[in-house]
Amino acid sequence: MAAAGTGLVIAPGSDLRYLLGQAGGSFERLTALVIPADGAPALIVPKLEAPGYADLPLDELGVEVVTWVDSVDPYELAAKRLGSAERVAVSDFTPALHVFGLRDALPKAEQVLAGPIIRELRMRKDAAEIEALRKAGAAIDRVHARVGEWLRAGRTEAQVGADIEAAIVAEGHTAADFVIVASGPNGASPHHALSGRVIEAGDVVVVDIGGPVAEGYNSDSTRTYSVGAPRDADVAETYAVLQEAQQAAVAAVRPGATAESIDAAARDVIAAAGFGDFFIHRTGHGIGLDVHEEPYIVAGNSLPLEAGMAFSVEPGIYQPGRWGARIEDIVVVTADGRESMNNQPHGLVQV
Repeated sequence: MAAAGTGLVIAPGSDLRYLLGQAGGSFERLTALVIPADGAPALIVPKLEAPGYADLPLDELGVEVVTWVDSVDPYELAAKRLGSAERVAVSDFTPALHVFGLRDALPKAEQVLAGPIIRELRMRKDAAEIEALRKAGAAIDRVHARVGEWLRAGRTEAQVGADIEAAIVAEGHTAADFVIVASGPNGASPHHALSGRVIEAGDVVVVDIGGPVAEGYNSDSTRTYSVGAPRDADVAETYAVLQEAQQAAVAAVRPGATAESIDAAARDVIAAAGFGDFFIHRTGHGIGLDVHEEPYIVAGNSLPLEAGMAFSVEPGIYQPGRWGARIEDIVVVTADGRESMNNQPHGLVQV
């Protein structure tokens, strides 16, 4: 920031939690951590919201608390802190209401996204963050190990999903962030969630689930199931290709490998088997305080991997109108390779 002459404005969300230990809440009144390129940072917060930040170690962090009431313009308070900054980096998910308020208060400053600055910290997980990801991975593995309790013919996706959601919390998460139960032809839609479709014998079912643990770090794991013997004759052969692709991508993870090379390791196997047109998303996304964050494992991303980077490896094959499958693990780059946060079997699970 100092080298670029850039001031930083961080609104409530995962970036604020990363820096201060609490995400806060975003409302029509501005709350923001303002960090000038030169000078002390300040937490600008409405007076009525200030008690919610009282337990943070702000004195230790050298952060001054600046409160305001409704008769005060908080954007002018931020502008005063930022001084003559020619560039202001605003956290990526700051509401437009506040972005425009800052723009009016600093009309001569260029506004840019803070993501390229913050991601340099957040992409590389430290030991405590990796331990939190291990905890989350083990918790979601326990849920996958129980899917056979609920997934059966005659039940709807929504019914199965409700049981899984309860289990996600019971097995150690603070909440279920997402539950995908995509049966039969719904499995060909990667972000299908839940529906009233009645699961049938022979269905292939994609179950993609995750949520945060108390430390705020997330799980995200997908396994593919069949309800009895698969109905379609090509399932075993096609699934074997997917499993090979996922294994190849995980094996390619090491320091110095590029993000795009991990994507290629999975995509090349799938394309060589003739299913290239049915793999319709990137191979992975970073994970931490957000389920989706840097680095993204996708063609065109030449970022070299470094120890501490954490991301999903989740190739899929989706055949519209028929069925789909996906296998997903979270992996962390280590000094000499990788560590998987998920250790449930990768084969097609028959229930």
